[in-house]
Amino acid sequence: MTVEAPPAPVEREPRRHAHRWPLRRITSVGVAIVAAFSVVSIVVGVIALTSLSTARSRVIDRIDPALQQSLRLEAALVDQETGVRGYGLATQQDFLQPYTNGLAAQRDAVDRLTGLLGSDLPDAAAGLREVVTLADAWRTEYAEPTIQLVRTTGQPAVGTGVDRGKDAFDAVRTAVTALQDELNTARQLGTATLNRTWVVLYVACIAIAVVFVLIVFVLAFGLRAAAITPLTRLAREVRVVADGDFAHEVAQSGPREVRELGDDVNRMRQRILQELSALRSAHAVLDARTQDLERSNAELEQFAYVASHDLQEPLRKVASFCQLLQRRYAGQLDERADQYIAFAVDGAKRMQVLINDLLAFSRVGRIVREAMPVSCEKVVEQAKTNLATAIEQSGATIEVGELPTVRAEVPLLTAVFQNLLGNALKFHGDNTPHVTVTAERDGDFWRFCVQDNGIGIDPEYAERIFVIFQRLHAKADYPGTGIGLAMCRKIVEHHGGTIWLDTTVQTGARFCFTLPVLQEEKETDDHPGTA
Repeated sequence: MTVEAPPAPVEREPRRHAHRWPLRRITSVGVAIVAAFSVVSIVVGVIALTSLSTARSRVIDRIDPALQQSLRLEAALVDQETGVRGYGLATQQDFLQPYTNGLAAQRDAVDRLTGLLGSDLPDAAAGLREVVTLADAWRTEYAEPTIQLVRTTGQPAVGTGVDRGKDAFDAVRTAVTALQDELNTARQLGTATLNRTWVVLYVACIAIAVVFVLIVFVLAFGLRAAAITPLTRLAREVRVVADGDFAHEVAQSGPREVRELGDDVNRMRQRILQELSALRSAHAVLDARTQDLERSNAELEQFAYVASHDLQEPLRKVASFCQLLQRRYAGQLDERADQYIAFAVDGAKRMQVLINDLLAFSRVGRIVREAMPVSCEKVVEQAKTNLATAIEQSGATIEVGELPTVRAEVPLLTAVFQNLLGNALKFHGDNTPHVTVTAERDGDFWRFCVQDNGIGIDPEYAERIFVIFQRLHAKADYPGTGIGLAMCRKIVEHHGGTIWLDTTVQTGARFCFTLPVLQEEKETDDHPGTA
């Protein structure tokens, strides 16, 4: 048979899409755009949030507490003025307590205001210094002298000094009011800045969101147009080829990778066309050889028919006349003639056995009978019945274990057990034959074993004994045609199993073969809850 040469490989064409952007570049540009926009958005957001935080801190953490401290300062000064005025009129020490408490509260309020105003509110800091200066002047020029006068004289303070003290304190009150006005103005400006910063942040967030949505839409539509649509089109073209239209050329569009993939599919399609052409040529040759084989099988079947009918008749005639010669002229001719006649009779008999065995071997797998569930115990009993004479003559004991039910052709399976049991009886040696037949489950197969206590078989012949016409002993020692085990192998393999010689046994011979478990038993094993 000539072997078709493999199709020549399709040469790879140079890439023609170098000017096209590859998909990874398109993806990289899209990712770069998104990354750049994200960085800008983060920077803008951080700046806006920082400005908002600064404005909020200026108003809430500095100006509002400063206003509160200014009110506290005003209350402390008023307490001082009230205490001095009450002490000056009543001359009682208890009336001087508000002055003492107000003085301490003033110092604390001034310290707090100084820390809150700092250098960011210079006008308010200047107003605070003016309030402190005027308050110190009021105490120096009026409050302290008045207290000292009352303590010294024990008389109420009246006269023009009280009026001067009132005028001086009015100046202090006016300075405190100016300080508060300055702080209120700073608060209004800070609040305006805070609102303006919030508006900027709000607008920036909206702008970022809008631009991000636009970028997403642009990238989505761009990716769809640049990659997804060409890939979908390529998949549709490839599907046409996959459905069997290998002559259909795949159209190419889109980024470089997609076009190169289209080129690869076209080269693969051309390679498939070449191999398909070679395959069709091989199929044509195979069809021709199949026809030759069918014709040869038909001739073999015709030969088997001739062998079973036409050759049997002359062979029986030869055997019959040889036997007649042997019976009629036995002892009348010389010893050599009797020997020749015996050779002729024996040869005719062995030829009949050989032809019958060969025909039986050729029918295995060719004449198919319907396989059916059969009890292996009944098959073994039938084989024992067929071998009853041999069993009786040898005094053999055959021990049969529990055997399963399998699907098989009854005559063929009977032939397997009959051949294995017959070999055990034939090759028993000096011992009385003892044969055991067992079976056990091995996954999806039943493993059958036939073991005897005979002369055994050398492991080096474990494969040779299953070859047709192969014998390990002379015909004079052990009769037979050498077809039995070959027929067993053919029958077992015809039923989907295997047969082998177990080379691990130390005495006798042990033949094992497998047959599939019934489908019903497999389903029961897979679903143990069902009956």
